[in-house]
Amino acid sequence: MKVIRDPVHGYIELDQLVLSLIDTPQMQRLRRIQQLGLSNLVYPGANHTRFEHSLGVMHLATTLTSQLNSIEKDEKDEIRAAALLHDVGHGPLSHVTESIIKQYTRQRHEDVKPILKKGEIAEILDEHGLDPVTIADHIKGETSLGKIVNSEIDVDRMDYLVRDAHYTGVAFGLVDHARLIHEMQFYEDNLVVGLGGLKAAESLLVSRFLMHPSVYYHHVSRIAETMFTRAVQDLINKKTLDPFKLRQMEDARLFEMIRADDGYAGELGKRLDERRLYKRALHVGIDVVGENVLRYRGKVDRVENEIAEMVGIDSSEILIDIPKRPEIAEMKALIKVDGKMLRLDEASNIVATIENAHQDNWRMGVYTIKEHRETVRKAAQEFFDTKKGTKQFRLTDL
Repeated sequence: MKVIRDPVHGYIELDQLVLSLIDTPQMQRLRRIQQLGLSNLVYPGANHTRFEHSLGVMHLATTLTSQLNSIEKDEKDEIRAAALLHDVGHGPLSHVTESIIKQYTRQRHEDVKPILKKGEIAEILDEHGLDPVTIADHIKGETSLGKIVNSEIDVDRMDYLVRDAHYTGVAFGLVDHARLIHEMQFYEDNLVVGLGGLKAAESLLVSRFLMHPSVYYHHVSRIAETMFTRAVQDLINKKTLDPFKLRQMEDARLFEMIRADDGYAGELGKRLDERRLYKRALHVGIDVVGENVLRYRGKVDRVENEIAEMVGIDSSEILIDIPKRPEIAEMKALIKVDGKMLRLDEASNIVATIENAHQDNWRMGVYTIKEHRETVRKAAQEFFDTKKGTKQFRLTDL
């Protein structure tokens, strides 16, 4: 047994199973994958990685399973391994490249079965009598025990909220995960929180609600990440980058490829290096543009082309960012009250209020270079008809 010092959780114990898995190339790659993408352009301290997050999740999973006597030792080992390995499927800059990877491979970062079934990880799991397929199912939350790692309120969320708040320096990571874990149990095959953990569950929801606009969807991060994904897509279009190899790459290698490009991708990479980011021409909520704007999430290139034609500039100088509608999965977490199970938003008025307020965090962005900011703003307002109550967009054939 070895012990390491973590700035968030203090001392974390590592047994032989964990130590062996940590030393695999797949886990070591996570040392070179940024946890928060390009958020360090906003918060200079946000340079933590998926590696330390994975250790934190494993630590919390170990703490939780140690108090659940109904779980056998081999099952506890499965959950600890799943918690440690849950992010080995992340591509460069974590969630920043996930949409591109999914577009080409049809796989999300939770789809790790191919990674666990071969190489060093498969050998280590076999040595300890663990089935990689079962662990992959735990990681996707497709088993009862897997809900510890992947569910409405899980150890993954507990770690990243506290860890991200720590490294960004924001004061919103007030999650009492120790109390929350103490109150968690399995009841009728569901992972539930006892009534004594209701306030801790509320604190998790409040923290996530506040972190969303301040960190995860900060406009500077969104602009930088949109620029980065367009650079990656440009490399793929030029066949400089094989999208099927993207998932195994590290941040530095992908940045190196972008910097080496002598075209659009290279230009965007230079802007990112020098922090000469595109500017907000339009940055508005769903109340301004209406629900129908979500139809264009996968077709923004056509919208960019039309707005560019209206202004008379190249479409590469316009970037449109339409996030998915915000969802709070934690609302469906189960609270055990007097032998009955209630959804968290049913048991807490605070949470029910947050559910409505969270929709106000959504923002659509139209970004451009500084010189075209005003003209693009006017064109985007006209295109999206932001001054009228009823939204009737162009491109009605989409």
